[in-house]
Amino acid sequence: MNVQPSRPAVIVALDVEERSRALGLVEACGSAIRIFKIGSRLFTSEGPGIVGEIKSLGASVFLDLKFHDIPATVEGSVRAATGMGVSMMTIHTSGGVEMMRAAAGAASSESKRLGIPRPLVVGVTVLTSLSAEDLARTFGTTGAVKDLVMRLAAQAREAGLDGIVASVEEARSVKEALGSGFKVVTPGIRPAGAGVGDQKRTATPRAAREAGSDFLVVGRPIIEADSPRDAAERILRELMEE
Repeated sequence: MNVQPSRPAVIVALDVEERSRALGLVEACGSAIRIFKIGSRLFTSEGPGIVGEIKSLGASVFLDLKFHDIPATVEGSVRAATGMGVSMMTIHTSGGVEMMRAAAGAASSESKRLGIPRPLVVGVTVLTSLSAEDLARTFGTTGAVKDLVMRLAAQAREAGLDGIVASVEEARSVKEALGSGFKVVTPGIRPAGAGVGDQKRTATPRAAREAGSDFLVVGRPIIEADSPRDAAERILRELMEE
């Protein structure tokens, strides 16, 4: 099956600690970006209220807290996140199929109970800051990162998750093996010519689009730019180039 490239949605990672800066970035991006990621840094600093404040500006929230615990605990966390009205959230696939199944079920049942749209639940496979050597040193794994990602992705789909978080190096294979409806969220996006920072598996927006990624997560290239909106629009233009 051939992957048909389409324009993915760009998510801006609000990797900051101050409420004022986070809200300022949402406003600065304006209509160019309408999905923003809240990770553990901002959530820990400002608490759940920041979700509602960002939503009040007309934006959607991707809650990236990477839940990873026993099934009952993750189920409760997903229920709470669903109740906050987030559009998407992450859990760790390494928690196992039972944990992932509990998370998917909680998102469905809680959104139905509240009468709100069901958030996407996507599984984190292998962090883009990790290489094959890192995995071998830490977990004793052998083989390519891609093989591990594919195994975890298959388990995520079996458990009822909506997709996974994976680098562009694995996105095409995931789409080909698991279907176009299984979402791929790709972090580590760097516009052509930008530095990679602490990421080890990065990609340009265009490469991620051609690999079939559905969502691209961009942090520093936008939030550290003199004009976040101009930086975001440059990335959007790059995505439209043939």
